[in-house]
Amino acid sequence: MKTKQLLIVCIACLSTSAWAIEPGPSSAAQQGTESWMQLQIRGVVASTNLQTASAAEREMAMQRWLNSFNYPIPEFFEQKSGGEITSSK
Repeated sequence: MKTKQLLIVCIACLSTSAWAIEPGPSSAAQQGTESWMQLQIRGVVASTNLQTASAAEREMAMQRWLNSFNYPIPEFFEQKSGGEITSSK
């Protein structure tokens, strides 16, 4: 009987402690990303000009996408053939 009561108390403690976990403060870069995402979600800075593509442009884009399937995906990429990546920290 005591084991059952102890188990119930432990489960209750675990479930309430999970509710109390809050995310820590975001970095400045993360806060900037979150701000941009919110602007996109709300459409606050959306263009008032409707962007359209002609039938020829749509056909060329579709053909380019279809042609991308003509080449196999390589098993790996050569690291040195891709150039260099530098960090500006």
